[in-house]
Amino acid sequence: MAPSSPSLSNGSQRRTLLISHDVLGGKMAGPGIRYYHLSRVLSRYTALTLAVLPQDGQALADLEARLPGVAVMAYTRGAWASLQAAAEQADTIILSPYTAREIPELIHLPAALVMDGYDPLLIEWLTTLPEEDLPAYMEQWSGRMAALFYQYLCADFFVCASERQRFWWLGQLEVAGRINPLTYQQDPSLRGLVDVVAYGLPERPPEHTRQVVKGVWPGIAPEDVVILWGGGLWPWLDPMTAVRALAQLHPSHPQLKLIFPGTIHPNPDVQAMPVHNTNVYTYATEQGLLDKAIFFGEWVPYADWPNVLLESDIALSLHHETAETPLAYRSRMLEYIWAGVPIIATRGDATSELLTQYHLGKVVDYHDVDSVAQAILAVLREPSTQYQNNLSQARQTLTWEQTAQPLIHFCQNPRRAADRQAAMPGGVPYYSQLLAQSQAEAARLQQLVVGYENGRFIRFMQAVHRWRQRLAQ
Repeated sequence: MAPSSPSLSNGSQRRTLLISHDVLGGKMAGPGIRYYHLSRVLSRYTALTLAVLPQDGQALADLEARLPGVAVMAYTRGAWASLQAAAEQADTIILSPYTAREIPELIHLPAALVMDGYDPLLIEWLTTLPEEDLPAYMEQWSGRMAALFYQYLCADFFVCASERQRFWWLGQLEVAGRINPLTYQQDPSLRGLVDVVAYGLPERPPEHTRQVVKGVWPGIAPEDVVILWGGGLWPWLDPMTAVRALAQLHPSHPQLKLIFPGTIHPNPDVQAMPVHNTNVYTYATEQGLLDKAIFFGEWVPYADWPNVLLESDIALSLHHETAETPLAYRSRMLEYIWAGVPIIATRGDATSELLTQYHLGKVVDYHDVDSVAQAILAVLREPSTQYQNNLSQARQTLTWEQTAQPLIHFCQNPRRAADRQAAMPGGVPYYSQLLAQSQAEAARLQQLVVGYENGRFIRFMQAVHRWRQRLAQ
């Protein structure tokens, strides 16, 4: 990374504000877990404040108890007043594209801004397109693109989850004009502009504190073989290949039990996203496998997640071949490694390369039911020590402490990107103009985007579409 600019404030320890756009509390998904662990690590090096969307009234107290040394506060989405005091005191603010869009006041503070881009939103949004009224959806899409372009212009440092994602980000920033003589001169490697802060592993291994699946879930005996689908059932994932493989194996291997313990996301704002729940549930029911070989839960409390991992014998991570695939970094895969669970994964993403690199399981082709079934049997036949030694080696190199190093360094030495400092004649003339235009467009479309995401306009357009069809008849 390039040498640091002069510090933004005096004092022996920098002040960092980390804003989570996802809920934190008893039940957390990938983004919330990421910010929980980044807070835990960053608090060793900076005076850290974690701003959260509390899951419930107990969430703040629980987080304060679990994160000693971190100042935990609640904020409200889109409400500048709820963050203003903490933000104005910070040397560094770490935020997501969601937050940059919803609270644009953050952009104009003296603090250095870190944009956490580990989740490529543009590609993720493409996988959740509505089935009807795509032309009407394009207005919402324009609003989202304006918000994304705004975030390309406003941050001093961008972090992402993999080297693949880093090249993606460099391309986005090139289009936005952020790769220019000023940023290149500041750091010819451009690591000072975009670097990798992947999803990591806790330094301590998980501990089993109580039985939560085997011998507890009706239909799963203590001696059964549990196959875990640990994440959600998002459109870019392929749970149907998993259930079809179980249907193929069940007659001869009735001890195999496939569990989906996380089918209802803990964040209400995410629950409206399209998922595969209905298709998978219907298939399991039609095949007579529901609650016999295939089981569904709502969402596991984070305190019990280590128990679920340690009671699992195999973990699955299967996906479709889409533009999302090469950019994806599956956070649940890292947790499987943390718990020492052998993994079967579809090829194509960065985390499947970890499996190959460390020999942590089996990599299969897209939609290959037979290969998944055979891989399950192969893992069960192989000695457990074969995977445990490899998993132990991987755990030593993938900790949060190690993956967060570029972010730790930046928070200890915050600085403005060179072109963000050049707001004067002779700087980058297109920069301030584009920033003003993008900010105005994002503000104009913000209310429309909120309405779309709440579903009101989509439902209205669907009603209009049905009305037009009846008139045409």
